[in-house]
Order: sequence, then structure tokens, then C-alpha cells
Amino acid sequence: MSDAAAQRRARQTVINLILSLAATVGLVLVMVLIVPRNDSNQIPHVDYRAVAADATNATGRPIIVPEIGSDWWSNSARLSTKPNDGTDGSWYAGFVGPKNQYIGLTQTFKTNPTWVALQLSEKQQTGELKTGQRVWQVWQSVEKHVPAKTRDYMLVSGQGDDTLLIYGTASESEFRSFASKVSDLVDKVYP
Repeated sequence: MSDAAAQRRARQTVINLILSLAATVGLVLVMVLIVPRNDSNQIPHVDYRAVAADATNATGRPIIVPEIGSDWWSNSARLSTKPNDGTDGSWYAGFVGPKNQYIGLTQTFKTNPTWVALQLSEKQQTGELKTGQRVWQVWQSVEKHVPAKTRDYMLVSGQGDDTLLIYGTASESEFRSFASKVSDLVDKVYP
């Protein structure tokens, strides 16, 4: 066997490796481009007003159902009637804004001090927010999280035996606006 034949076979092996690598990359690229991807939001919008109406019928209690802006939507709404947390139940609704900001509303029935203390653990009161006749306590997490967690910032207010919590990742002005809407509703639905 001559040196020329050995060199030709060595070159052919390198060329074959390069061609097979190019074919593999080409196939992967074609597969990535032809596979359909759904980039839309997979979280369904919830009709929180309908869930709240059912909750009112089921409990006979006033349920807080705030109006939200047209660019906001509800991602969750539920009534808990048999909790094991020492309360008589709770109503929860979550709202998502146009920039993925979040505001949650929890309304508990016949709240006890232990439940409130558990909700506010690892938080400190940093002030008050007055909306109409209602005063909300402002509670913030002792530890700063980046990005902010949903319960790093909370507004707390009581109405008789019930407690209202507003929390989330929205801006303070959005919290203030939402708390004002909730306050107006509380004045209307509670005797």
C-alpha cells in the first residue's frame, strides 16, 4: 500500500466526519424549526364573579368581589369551607396585570389571632394605609427577596370577626388602588 492511498483515506475520513456533522446539525435545525410551539399563556382566565356568586349562595356570607381593570384578569378564585386552620373558611381571588404583576385577595371568616399571626410570620409592620374610612396595616417581609415573593408585601384589615389580606407583587400605587376598591365594597356588603 502506498503513502498516497493512506493519505487519501485519512482525508476522506475527516471529510466524511465533517459531512455527517453538518447533516446532523441540519436535521436538528429542521426539527427545531418545524415543531410547533405555543407561546401563549397556558393559565386559564377564571370568572371570579361567578365563583363569588356561588360562594355567597353556599355560605350566606358577604363575599368581596372587586372590580378590576380591563387589562387585569383573574387566574384563580375559590371558596374554602372546611379548613383545618381554625377559621370558618375563606374566599380567595388572584389577579394578574398586564406586566405579570399579581394581587391576591383573601377574606377569612371568623378569623382567630393564631391564624393572623401565622400569616404575618417573618414580616414586620411598616406603616398604615388609609382608604376612605378603612385603615390597612402594611406588613413587609423582614428578608428582601429578588424577585419579590407574593407575600413579601401585605395589607391587612379586619371587619368584625373577618380578616382581609391583600398581597402580591404589584406596585404600591396598584395596591393602593385595589385596597380602595376593596374598602368601598366592604362598606357596602358588611352590615
